[in-house]
Amino acid sequence: MVKESHELLRRRMVANQIRSRGIRDERLLAAMADIPRHRFLPPHLADRAYDDGPLPIGEGQTISQPFIVAQMTEALKLTGEEKVLEIGTGSGYQTAILCRLAREVVTVERVFSLCVRAKELLGELGVENVRFRVGDGTMGVPEAAPFDRIIVTAAAPEVPPPLFEQLAEGGIMVIPLGGRWEQEMVRVRKEGGMAKKDFLGGCRFVPLIGQCGFTD
Repeated sequence: MVKESHELLRRRMVANQIRSRGIRDERLLAAMADIPRHRFLPPHLADRAYDDGPLPIGEGQTISQPFIVAQMTEALKLTGEEKVLEIGTGSGYQTAILCRLAREVVTVERVFSLCVRAKELLGELGVENVRFRVGDGTMGVPEAAPFDRIIVTAAAPEVPPPLFEQLAEGGIMVIPLGGRWEQEMVRVRKEGGMAKKDFLGGCRFVPLIGQCGFTD
């Protein structure tokens, strides 16, 4: 009965919060209708998993609003063949969606306990095309570069140079840019070694902490 209720809530979330706001990628919509978002939250918040907003996951971090997850993912224009770098594993929910839509995902989290929890959960869900790293996300994972796509799920004052360097020519990065409290979602394309930016709208994320981000 609980499982059916969660499935109903997921379908309603996709219809009312995501498809109705213009998300059209059918593979993405199917993934979000299938992946159990409530599993990625602390037990006392599981019943709110499909609410239209972000929720805390501990360690001062959040799981993003479902629409924001969908918006960022659709902006990556994934076809299923890409190697993706995710900065900010967090709960692992965005990671699970990326793994469904891309060939391979490398995900970086600076908080050890969050990385361990996400790795365990994705293992339980049978997700295999992912590698986990603990460290400064602003420095990326140079030994695994280049990446076809990069997604940054925390706010940066500017595009971290190491991440842009690790983005493949013709690749896409999606990142919130701005101050600590308000940002703009930006899609960055690497064309001829230069950054071409598209602005996708206002947003609000926790700060990206690191050598090329915000300081504590």
